[in-house]
Amino acid sequence: MPSRLSTSTDPTARTARNAVGASFALNGLIFATLVSRLPDIRHDLGLSNTMLGVLLFAGSAGSMLALPISGRVIERISPAPTVRLGTAMVTLGLLTLAIGATAVDVFAVALAGNLVYGMGVSLWDVAMNLEGAEVERRLGRTIMPRFHAGWSIGSIAGSALGIPMAALHVPVVLHCLVVLLVAAGLTVHGSRSFLPVEPKVEEPTARVSAWREPRTLMIGVLVLCFAIVEGSANDWLSLAIIDGYDTPHWVGVAGFSGFVIAMTVGRLLAPFALDRVGRAPMLWASAAASAVGVLVAVYGGSLPVMFAGIVLWGLGSALGFPVGISAAADDPARAAARVSVVASVAYTAFFVGPPLLGMLGDRVGTLQALTVVALLMVPAAFAVLAARPPRTASR
Repeated sequence: MPSRLSTSTDPTARTARNAVGASFALNGLIFATLVSRLPDIRHDLGLSNTMLGVLLFAGSAGSMLALPISGRVIERISPAPTVRLGTAMVTLGLLTLAIGATAVDVFAVALAGNLVYGMGVSLWDVAMNLEGAEVERRLGRTIMPRFHAGWSIGSIAGSALGIPMAALHVPVVLHCLVVLLVAAGLTVHGSRSFLPVEPKVEEPTARVSAWREPRTLMIGVLVLCFAIVEGSANDWLSLAIIDGYDTPHWVGVAGFSGFVIAMTVGRLLAPFALDRVGRAPMLWASAAASAVGVLVAVYGGSLPVMFAGIVLWGLGSALGFPVGISAAADDPARAAARVSVVASVAYTAFFVGPPLLGMLGDRVGTLQALTVVALLMVPAAFAVLAARPPRTASR
């Protein structure tokens, strides 16, 4: 295996790093493009909130269907072709959704499009995370959080573009088509710079399924808890501020924006500390920051204190997901299967988290319901030890 010194100057790894970073950003751009036009999709189809929820559920269902098989697909055809396959499915699915919702006004067509879109997102997501972990290993330094920061930056750009597109009433199909052509073209081109596939070494004994590995499952629990901490802010923070602090709409949006900015800054800066103090101390600090930040945001009592809690919450949420993916990919020989398992466990957060918090919010209030999120940092803290590099990987 190449030494850290030699890999850090590997031009192939540096080129692959740039390609993976672009893939994350373009994925976020496409996601935000869809989100920015959801009001138009709901209006054109004449959907109630319940039926819009059904439409969105199709995308989540597609993701959950594709996640368990993503590892096998990557092992068979490697990450770069899997990213291209996922990109093609995302392009086809989102265009079908846009056409079904706004051009032909057929709910079933839009539903089928979102299902395909969700499946493509999972294949693309797992493959680029796996490639990112391999680039990180080849470079010999932590870089995965910056890839995820790139996704956030891409989503911010997609939202910023979506605002004038919606205000000018640009047709949803045209808006999506232009973004997809640019993003898909750049992603396919960039995937050609992914790391070359190394020859597989056949193992003499049968391998245990990654679903039966305690370390992999514990990493999945760790990432699941942090995913809920992040996802709850995405889904409920703006509404919680408006309801709990009785503020205008713009204050809620500002609070959410503060969370996204803090999380992105954390992902950009944290790799320096990760390389110096290690995964476990940083993840314990992240869990503590998330828990304290949530509690301060909920019970701070004033807007300045609440915003300070939101910043701490965002910083604490920055590392759980990307570091967990890196930990799952420590062993290159089993990386695809293990990342697929961890992603499958973690993505249940986005599947069941929003409705559960919604039901709890109806009982205790939207703001107070977020207290549960802080409690999830207790099992996350216990699961942190599983993210430490195995001794063989360290050597």
